[in-house]
Amino acid sequence: MSLVRSVQPLGFPWRTVDPFLFCVHHLDHYPEGDDAMGPAASLAGRSLGMDFGGKDGWSMYHGQVVPGFPRHPHRGFETISIARQGFIDHSDSLGATARFGQGDVQWMTAGAGIVHSEMFPLRQRDRGNPMELFQIWLNLPARKKMVDPHFTMFWSEDVPRPTLTDEAGRKVDLGVIAGALEGHRALAPPPDSWASEDDAHVAIWTLRFDPGARCTLPVAPAGVRRTLYLFRGRAAIDGREVAPGHAIEVEVGEPCVVEAGDAETELLVLQGRPIAEPVAHHGPFVMNDAEGLRQAFRDYQRTQFGGWPWPDDAPVHPRERGRFARHADGRTEER
Repeated sequence: MSLVRSVQPLGFPWRTVDPFLFCVHHLDHYPEGDDAMGPAASLAGRSLGMDFGGKDGWSMYHGQVVPGFPRHPHRGFETISIARQGFIDHSDSLGATARFGQGDVQWMTAGAGIVHSEMFPLRQRDRGNPMELFQIWLNLPARKKMVDPHFTMFWSEDVPRPTLTDEAGRKVDLGVIAGALEGHRALAPPPDSWASEDDAHVAIWTLRFDPGARCTLPVAPAGVRRTLYLFRGRAAIDGREVAPGHAIEVEVGEPCVVEAGDAETELLVLQGRPIAEPVAHHGPFVMNDAEGLRQAFRDYQRTQFGGWPWPDDAPVHPRERGRFARHADGRTEER
């Protein structure tokens, strides 16, 4: 019997299964940056404030000058942002701020409520500014939905990135964001995350295959669900040929062989034991029932989740500023 449970085309956002709520892959080929670190190009014909059309190979999203997502609230879940290319300027209602990119990962527990912005500064004036990221939403169980908000930086240099070599000498480059793979364990997730619970078996892996390379995904305990997102190249999953642009859910009770086609191939893997609780989702809030959502909106209207300490809704750092994070407690990390 095949280990492949289902194959579905990728949409926007990508289909996810419990405990994951949402996954999107942004790939924007931004042009040179102007003096404000916005695109040095005409914005005519774009629906500024809601530009998701991909005109000329890039979008402004909710940004008006700099692309990105100006301040917006969250409650009841976590965001995991994997910045593969380009940079993200983060600011939040706790007073924390950061610039990260080039393989860095930000893991934010929204918990009881946080407001943040995620802007994409186009720092290069003399060449294009490609931007690529995954944003993943991981649910919180009911008992953790109202924990204090928290964010953690996984700097690219610290993320386990082993390279495997198959029997023919072809390589598979791994990125272990959560969980463990091939004996390499990820950095510790935030303390209140579902991923911090041993029996949740949450894993987030990236895999890049040389043409024709093979690797075997390990067995996981019964009840765990695993989805492979084939976003570049073709692959055979347990012998089943799959075209690019598909989500493949596989059984975890036996090892699963993945073999790339005749071009470079990339996968994102999301795995975890379902939380198996009711999900009530509206916009930026994820609770367990309609009353929980109504309370979230009331609380946000009343408190603004601590207010907004920044001078505008879409703050960006100076062009020359490197990668860094300043946490709500004042602790600063420089990279």
